[in-house]
Amino acid sequence: MIPAAPLPMQPDTVPAPVPAVAAGAPRWQRLWREAVRDPRELLALLGLDAAAAGISDAAAAQFPLRVPRGFVARMRAGHLDDPLLRQVLPVDAEERIVSGFGLDAVGDGAAKKADGVIQKYRGRALLVATGSCAVHCRYCFRRHFPYAEETAARDGWREAVAAIAADPDIDEVILSGGDPLSLATPKLAELTALLADVPQLKRLRIHSRLPVVLPERVDAGLLQWLSALPWPVAFVIHANHANEFDASVDAALAALRGTGAQLLNQAVLLRGVNDSVDALAALSERSFAAGVLPYYLHQLDRVEGVAHFEVPDDEARALHAALAARLSGYLVPKLVREVQGDTGKRPL
Repeated sequence: MIPAAPLPMQPDTVPAPVPAVAAGAPRWQRLWREAVRDPRELLALLGLDAAAAGISDAAAAQFPLRVPRGFVARMRAGHLDDPLLRQVLPVDAEERIVSGFGLDAVGDGAAKKADGVIQKYRGRALLVATGSCAVHCRYCFRRHFPYAEETAARDGWREAVAAIAADPDIDEVILSGGDPLSLATPKLAELTALLADVPQLKRLRIHSRLPVVLPERVDAGLLQWLSALPWPVAFVIHANHANEFDASVDAALAALRGTGAQLLNQAVLLRGVNDSVDALAALSERSFAAGVLPYYLHQLDRVEGVAHFEVPDDEARALHAALAARLSGYLVPKLVREVQGDTGKRPL
């Protein structure tokens, strides 16, 4: 098991001045810098009373709030139960210690192959490209991950890429994090240039929430990089609710599809966010309308601090069965759980 990092090692744990963005920096970096970081400011923007929200300063200190203002604009003002707000607001429930919820819910530590390289399943290796994200989702299964010690970027990617190259069975690399699109495009290009020298690689997969929460990240430079990659690309976005999509997200996703990437969505089943047939059906239909095929509906990874989001397995199965009865088969994501030691995601 990977132990939780001491508080100073967690990303953004110690309040510090937001670094300046260089003149001429891409627009997405400026918008990133302007993200909301204060729970009380977030609630004020939505016309909500901080005293009634049950916000937790302790939870925010351990895992800080970060949410782009464009994502805030999709939240419903005056609604404390807004499904987008619930995903990002640090609340008192996170401080409860619940049996069965630990620091490394999915066995990342046991699956470490090299610094920043995790291999759980045959043929696939995951690169923890960075610890940074544009949004801090409260249910994040890596909220306790020691990113300062475990990133593939250490040593200029060399150890990570060498570990992949040394295993002839690895033919697919997954860029994850954090969020790999947190890296500047030249840094991504540096990594993929090294991966291009690994002869057995057949596919590249990218897991990113940025096209949803900060669609401005999908800019000309990123599209040029994607278009030039030597492998077929599966681009897995992460949206949990239909309200996360708007015209700017649609445009970003259309641009990604234009590079030839296959777009998939993975969601997490979350109490108070999408735990109804109507919400799940709307998510599948809205993502497909944006050119994204529903892929996985994950049962919650049982990491410490997220128990208030959990939907029991029996309820999850009933929701999934009702969803399958309502929608065409291609709109129904697989209901799965990640279990340490399994050879793949476990269907429920």
